[in-house]
Amino acid sequence: MRLMRAPEAQAKLKLFGTDGVRGTANVWPMTAEVAMQLGRALAFLIRNGNHRHRVVIGKDTRLSGYMLEQALAAGVTSMGVDVELVGPLPTPGIANITTSMRADAGAVISASHNPYQDNGIKFFWRDGFKLPDETEEKLEELVTSGQIDEIRPTADKIGKAFRLDDAKGRYIVFLKNTFPRELTLEGMKVVVDCAHGAAYRTAPSVLQELGANVICLGCEPNGLNINDGLGAVHPESMAQAVVEHGAHLGLALDGDADRLIVADEKGRIVDGDAIMAICTGELVARERLRTKTLVTTVMSNVGLERAVSRWGVQVVRTKVGDRYVVEEMRRSGHSLGGEQSGHLVFLDHATTGDGTLAALQLLAVMCRQQKPLSELTGIFEPVPQTLLSLVVKERKDLEGLAGVNAAIESVRTKLGKDGRVFVRYSGTEPKVRILIEGPDKARNEEHAQTIAAALTAALG
Repeated sequence: MRLMRAPEAQAKLKLFGTDGVRGTANVWPMTAEVAMQLGRALAFLIRNGNHRHRVVIGKDTRLSGYMLEQALAAGVTSMGVDVELVGPLPTPGIANITTSMRADAGAVISASHNPYQDNGIKFFWRDGFKLPDETEEKLEELVTSGQIDEIRPTADKIGKAFRLDDAKGRYIVFLKNTFPRELTLEGMKVVVDCAHGAAYRTAPSVLQELGANVICLGCEPNGLNINDGLGAVHPESMAQAVVEHGAHLGLALDGDADRLIVADEKGRIVDGDAIMAICTGELVARERLRTKTLVTTVMSNVGLERAVSRWGVQVVRTKVGDRYVVEEMRRSGHSLGGEQSGHLVFLDHATTGDGTLAALQLLAVMCRQQKPLSELTGIFEPVPQTLLSLVVKERKDLEGLAGVNAAIESVRTKLGKDGRVFVRYSGTEPKVRILIEGPDKARNEEHAQTIAAALTAALG
């Protein structure tokens, strides 16, 4: 039977956004029925021989993860493919386990930084990289067309499901091996905020085993508190804890631990742009930045380009989404990339953004240079930015909104060559985002409100 959106049928369904399928749990498309269909489609797509195929499935700590995990596994096994269930583990951990076990694919049940009532599903190929757009389109076609509905293996051809009990330990060993063996974290006090998410066991363990004195926040998940006032999108508590405990720095991860936001020893927030600037300088000094290029997105501050230019490093920008950063890195042979939001990709170590791994690379710079983070961040001077998000009920084509485009052009004219304007829909939430970058913060905010008013009038 062809899968249709409830309650009304849709001629054209769109499951995948910029980071997999995402939405409110138990509401289309994040239902058990869709999860099972996605599992069946993935299992069908990965078949490439007569061997027993395997899919690794992990999740974060959301209550709905139990429901979706079982449904996804049922779909995969119903197509004759085995499943390895690893339980709560960071998204980059699933990518790592997928490749190290030579599985055919990996699946992560997580809505990243979204609140607990949301959930999502994203996939990795056997090489540990996220699926490209064209592969997601094939999955979506398999789900919506009914093409594989009648494929039903029976008897001993049905897949099996196993629990991989040592996945956490495997991932911890991998992370520790990315930290230089000649260095130690002994004597360092670190606040780590796990957002009650997937890294609540792994991140503190890695830091402690490398010698750090760890103060842990957000390490008591109950299924309902993931990202609730904590983590990379709410780093204020982490920053405050750094000051209260006299820590050397603080690390804030999001729900699936693929992004990192930091606070220095003074409690000042350090975003992905600043971390990339610091790590770029270190990699250049050690002659380990391939192609002398940094890959980031259109959202990164122009101050990042100015910072890395001192080392002769060029910046290549992509559209928003860490998958697009990685695609450009792979296509052109670059080794470092990321997003202002904290997705940081060290392609010599991992296939996707990894918050804990990025933290270890930053800590290694601090150890080598014997400098506090506040001093290291001095190389990066951001141009003032204003980022405003509006909730929308309907995504109309922005290019077709005359009033909005008039407002944007008016702001661009006023900013001139000293500023930037960028307006886009979020790929993971029902929001439109406005970025204004210019020398005057107060004027930036005025410009953002001008465009927001035009968007509100056009979108309701």
